[in-house]
Amino acid sequence: MKEFQNKVAVITGGGSGFGREFANIGARLGMKLVLADVQQDALDKTAAELEAQGAQVLAMRCDVRRAEQVQALADATMEKFGAVHLVFNNAGVGSGGLIWENSVADWEWVLGVNLWGVIHGVRIFTPLMLECAKKEAGYQGHIVNTASMAGLLNAPNMGIYNVSKHAVVSLSETLYQDLKLIEAPVGASVLCPYFVPTGISQSHRNRPDDVKTEGGPTASQIAAQAVSEKAVSSGKVTAAEVAERTFDAIRNEQFYIYSHPHALGNVQTRMEDIVLQRNPSDPFAAAPQVREMLQAKMNVK
Repeated sequence: MKEFQNKVAVITGGGSGFGREFANIGARLGMKLVLADVQQDALDKTAAELEAQGAQVLAMRCDVRRAEQVQALADATMEKFGAVHLVFNNAGVGSGGLIWENSVADWEWVLGVNLWGVIHGVRIFTPLMLECAKKEAGYQGHIVNTASMAGLLNAPNMGIYNVSKHAVVSLSETLYQDLKLIEAPVGASVLCPYFVPTGISQSHRNRPDDVKTEGGPTASQIAAQAVSEKAVSSGKVTAAEVAERTFDAIRNEQFYIYSHPHALGNVQTRMEDIVLQRNPSDPFAAAPQVREMLQAKMNVK
């Protein structure tokens, strides 16, 4: 996808973080913007800022766990703008703790947003984009799914998040191959950020009542939250920089998008473990202090 002027971009998680920055770039490029988010105040604020820049904006509260709400988003997009060219399946939440300590509600919430949100976005918007391509000469489209470096690695005490993001990487790679198979004028990319200052470490602020967990968090979940907050808040690469890299990748038809390419050494080690049939390598080999921090907060020693 090379042309963005007057094209339509749909962005889930569009009220803050990466979604907000995707929208800012889209506005700068003259795109028509559809923003979806569960946090109404953030959604309204971002929409107002974009409209003040002269952008055409449709803002809808949307819980991406719900197929009917994603379908309503697609229907509203077509009614207002008549086409879809760029889709960012970006909404996501973070959660951690020892994998056996996550409740059913934890799994339903994290997989509901991180995985089912992407599934619904791909399932609903891809056919819509293919229909748009039949009606628009020279149509160019692209889908970006936000995963994480956690979709390529398996750090301990992050199991529920790792599972969701590994699934998004697999879904995205398959989407890419399926689109190539039918020679569609639609590209696909997967965004795998590492620690970037966004609101994801405070995801619990938007946790719906239907997936609340009774009782307080476990020691491992408290430890995961503390480590996540420290890592995310200390990140040096900004969400705006990642958004710029993402648009460059769209222009260049690049599939894998990274915020921290230097972290790929850990991915290479994991791949070598698999190919050479080695047991998984120590994820804390280069940073034993992180293990010590986790163990201290979990009262392991």
